[in-house]
Amino acid sequence: MIFTSFLAALGATVLGGLALLGRMARFAAETISHMLRPPFYPRELLVALMQIGWFSLPVVGMTALFTGGALALQIYAGGSRFSAESVVPSIVAIGMVRELGPVLGGLMVAARVASSIAAEIGTMKVTEQIDALVTLSTHPMKYLTVPRVVAATVAVPLLVAVGDSIGILGGYLVGVNRLGFNPATYLQNTREFLEFWDIASGLWKGAAFGFIVALMGCFFGMQSGRGAQGVGNATKAAVVAASVLILASNYLLTEVFFSA
Repeated sequence: MIFTSFLAALGATVLGGLALLGRMARFAAETISHMLRPPFYPRELLVALMQIGWFSLPVVGMTALFTGGALALQIYAGGSRFSAESVVPSIVAIGMVRELGPVLGGLMVAARVASSIAAEIGTMKVTEQIDALVTLSTHPMKYLTVPRVVAATVAVPLLVAVGDSIGILGGYLVGVNRLGFNPATYLQNTREFLEFWDIASGLWKGAAFGFIVALMGCFFGMQSGRGAQGVGNATKAAVVAASVLILASNYLLTEVFFSA
């Protein structure tokens, strides 16, 4: 009896998770469909660009700076075991632009933006502002979801590019001032080993992560329950889902870009 109950609970959990994934996929398809059809709301898009892009720059920059510095220290400590301290500049640059820059930038934006979007839209649902939009013949997905998703898809790669530069700067500062590297040699090694596709792959990841972050914020905001508890649960679920999907999609994109 206990085993049967366990299997029933496990099956219900799996079916519930699959149903949630199906609703997310349908929501994403509807969002992409509405992106391609008027009407458009450029003012909402500009506001979302400022909120998602510009206001996220400090947290992304600080995260990248300290990550680049810590990465330089770790690579130097590990490389010294094999007399390979000279690889610090190249590994810091490649690690930042391929993986750490996009992933950490995406996670920081998820923590800040997905929660904000979910709370905002969830509050609008609780206070029946979304119903008011429908009454005014304004499609909620076009007015609320599409501008935020487009803005995040555009803004996050730019944040990743800035974060990559700041992260490499952090590694440079630690390498020169703490580890004793020659500044000119450090920069030369960074330029020689960093290829165009390393940078481009990170920017493509940033676009995918931005799409995921805004989509999860809008999805769970629209699915929010009534009351303050419902908005809080929606906010929590948006951040968790966005973070997990960023890590999962990062593996898939890395497999696609670098499997050869």
